[in-house]
Amino acid sequence: MGADLVAPGGIRAATRTERILPRQDAARRKQAGAAHRQPASIAVFNSSIANRHPNSAMVPGRRPILSLLTLSACLGLIHPGLAAAPTTVPSAPFTQTAAPVPPISATLNTPLRVMPPTQDAALSPPPAEIPLSSSDQEANWVRDLDLMSEGIQKTGQVPGFAVALVSRGQVLRAQGYGVRHAWTRQPVGPNTVFRLASVSKGFAATLTGLLVNDGVLTLADPVQDHVPALVLKDANASLSLRVEDLLSHRLGLPTHTFDPLLEQNETYYELVPKLSDVTLTCPAGDCYAYQNVAFSLIGEVVYSVTGDFYTHQVEKRIFHPLGMDTATFGKEALEASADYAAPHVRGRNGWVPLSAKPNYYRVPPAAGVNASITDMSKWLLAQLGHDPTVIPQSVLDEIHRARVLTPTEVSSSPWRRARVSAAEYALGWRVFDYSGHRLVFHAGAVQGYRAMVGLLPDQDVGIAILWCSESALPAGMMPRMLDEILGLPERDWLELAKYQPRAKSRKRR
Repeated sequence: MGADLVAPGGIRAATRTERILPRQDAARRKQAGAAHRQPASIAVFNSSIANRHPNSAMVPGRRPILSLLTLSACLGLIHPGLAAAPTTVPSAPFTQTAAPVPPISATLNTPLRVMPPTQDAALSPPPAEIPLSSSDQEANWVRDLDLMSEGIQKTGQVPGFAVALVSRGQVLRAQGYGVRHAWTRQPVGPNTVFRLASVSKGFAATLTGLLVNDGVLTLADPVQDHVPALVLKDANASLSLRVEDLLSHRLGLPTHTFDPLLEQNETYYELVPKLSDVTLTCPAGDCYAYQNVAFSLIGEVVYSVTGDFYTHQVEKRIFHPLGMDTATFGKEALEASADYAAPHVRGRNGWVPLSAKPNYYRVPPAAGVNASITDMSKWLLAQLGHDPTVIPQSVLDEIHRARVLTPTEVSSSPWRRARVSAAEYALGWRVFDYSGHRLVFHAGAVQGYRAMVGLLPDQDVGIAILWCSESALPAGMMPRMLDEILGLPERDWLELAKYQPRAKSRKRR
């Protein structure tokens, strides 16, 4: 992708043929005929000669004679010093027998003595390609993001979605596409609220970082010091589990412990005591296994050190200071919004809007946040360090620092297999080596919603995509934009062509 470069200051060719005939009456001019008309290209050369040799400037009653050497010098075929200055002759009646000026094609067919270039010319570098400015690059990114978004919308594979792109402290795009409800056909706008699902974990890590920055907590604190009710099957693990381990999924529990029970409507408070019955796969702090229920113990830690509920602290310390005016927690707050996207699933006759399932809302630190794409553009800027009074750079450095390898994440999708050479988990964020560039990333998925956030801290660019269905199609926008921003070879991660309606074949009679 990218715009074609056009060299500035292009010269426009002459628009009409000029004549260098002396003043004559109309009859003689007609007799001279078209054979004596000078091509436009010769006129351009004459103008060049007049500039180089002032004595040959055209005046009434005189006409310059374009010598072969002079013409060759203009064409750059011989050294200019070998071309004699053009001479002039007095004007005389122009008769039919006068020799016409030879056409340019005949002149070029005459054998010429070609001189080697002068030393200055040999040392002159070729014209350099003019690089795109940052603003031009950003304009191209926005253009291509819009084209991709429009292409996705036309496929009908997604009822509604929203995208945000920020760069160098500015919001380049925060826009919605499609509809937020397939039956009422209400459009998605920049303030339409979506569920973030597991993208919520970045908010939990950021709040924890702020509390560490306040000095009321450390990442090395044993979790049991703040949550005495936490008991793991291994007593040593219970004692050694640290706050940092919670946020980086290093509890020693099997992957997604108790998620199936959470989806069967068991509550978080019913599930936490059952952790003591689960056999650990490794010592606490040693290995990675993704969690939702156990990750949400960070909410208990926050309450322990602040005396306030986790959701209130996020609203107070993050949502309100950043101006995330439509960001909330929970199902009730989502559906109380005047502008929210309903979750959709595929039915026989198209998209079917549903009510949001409450299950993962029961673990707010892991998956409880709702937000619009306008909110997410502000979140991207803050995570890139552009609101240090709310989120200091030291906090960002700590929560974005990788803690544990997550090798399975390298091969979980086509773009990761092609681009991601290493994957790790930080605190509430994934960290990828994306073709040699550092990508801070997280995605989220619950019934009827998907979300993706990507940060390129070194390039100061962030991308967020939210959509209200379980289609995988919009996910291809993330690697397409990353490739363009990083100047990587273009790959068609979206594959929109396969969603285009096929032409109906004609039946043979």
